[in-house]
Amino acid sequence: MSTPKPNTDLERLYRETRWTLRQFAQAVNRVGTERGTPLNYREPSVHQWLKGHMPRAAVRPLILEALSRRLRRPVTHAQAGLPKPQDQANTHARTVEGLIDLGRNDMDPSRRSMIGAGLFSVALAVPNWPDVVGRMEAIQKGQAQRVGMPEVEMVIAMTERVSDLDDQFGGRHARPMAAAFLVNTVAPYLRADAPDRVRKAMMAAASDLCYLTGYMAVDEGTHGAAQQYYLKALEFAGASEDHLTYCTTLRGMSVQAVDLGHGRAAMRLADAAATASPNAGPRMRAFLAGQQAHAAAQTGERNKALTYLREAEVAMEKAETRAKTFGSYDPAALNYHTSQVRYELGDTAGAVEAMRQSDNLRHDVYRRTRVKERGILAERQLSVGHLEAACATWNLVLDDYPLVQSGRADQRVRNMFKLIRPHLGNPKARELHERARLIAPPSLLAVT
Repeated sequence: MSTPKPNTDLERLYRETRWTLRQFAQAVNRVGTERGTPLNYREPSVHQWLKGHMPRAAVRPLILEALSRRLRRPVTHAQAGLPKPQDQANTHARTVEGLIDLGRNDMDPSRRSMIGAGLFSVALAVPNWPDVVGRMEAIQKGQAQRVGMPEVEMVIAMTERVSDLDDQFGGRHARPMAAAFLVNTVAPYLRADAPDRVRKAMMAAASDLCYLTGYMAVDEGTHGAAQQYYLKALEFAGASEDHLTYCTTLRGMSVQAVDLGHGRAAMRLADAAATASPNAGPRMRAFLAGQQAHAAAQTGERNKALTYLREAEVAMEKAETRAKTFGSYDPAALNYHTSQVRYELGDTAGAVEAMRQSDNLRHDVYRRTRVKERGILAERQLSVGHLEAACATWNLVLDDYPLVQSGRADQRVRNMFKLIRPHLGNPKARELHERARLIAPPSLLAVT
């Protein structure tokens, strides 16, 4: 057997990272853990890769993602001296067919573990608004079906119902419903014959539903799937010239990135959303600026974060109505962003107060959000030494938690068990712990 030729391309990238072999291996392991496939690579494996031994096919995307994060730019297979995936030629399949594949995997319980293992990528290529406008002109039309505005209105109504279910009960059960509806109803409508006005309206409705389904995927922690739904939402929004959903989706992608700790990617996406919405009204401007503030704070840009936060506050003051609309932004959401900015900038006490204000202002219909953000509030109350206040807040979490099916809610309860354990000598903490043990599923109790 011939000796492999050293991978000079990978070696060049490795030198650019200024990592040690151990740090390179650890970075790849971290990405694998995010995807749900923990790895245990060490220095000898990285040394072998640099010498030309080919990593396993399943590991190559993890290597590229680790390098992309470190170098803050996309790194391709070719740039790393790795063979392109055999199915790369199919990555530009038509949007509707791609949506069907994505939705089928998501609605089928036997396949959801596969889609759940999808990798969140900071190097994801996001199309700009001019690149997606009108790109759906060539979608094939069905021979036996013609749709009109009643079908569009039905898709819109279904999206609103699923959104309400998600707000109240979490996305774990609502998302497979949305995926099935996308595959079995929306995709055929998108391929059907229709007047231009109806066709664009249907694509705009599909864009909203793709965005919502992606948001629910984020809630469950299936971040790679969420990114794919978000990309579909961008494409349909561009095709229908729906600027609102396009900007909302970019902003949603920024929220996903910042919650995962990828501040620079979050800033890039938040700025892209704001740039694509130059004529936004005050509520939309607050919606976008609040996210820009959070992303800027996470990257340590204090002045920029405070400037954006003030811009969001001024815009919210100008907003004329607090009525709920799809993708709306209200004073509770603004106070949440204020809390996140203060926390990222080191003002934990201020973050606690802003989160309390957010909780006081939140409408009762947003139960899933209430569970998640009360969990965050309790964690921060504990971090500033307010143990009994934290226990009181966690008890409020437990009031709602049995009604919510949400990965993020589960994570907050998992954190509670971990954080409260050192304080079980306190009667309030012990009482909380015992109550939680009766409510939480065994999978969360295992961490104790």
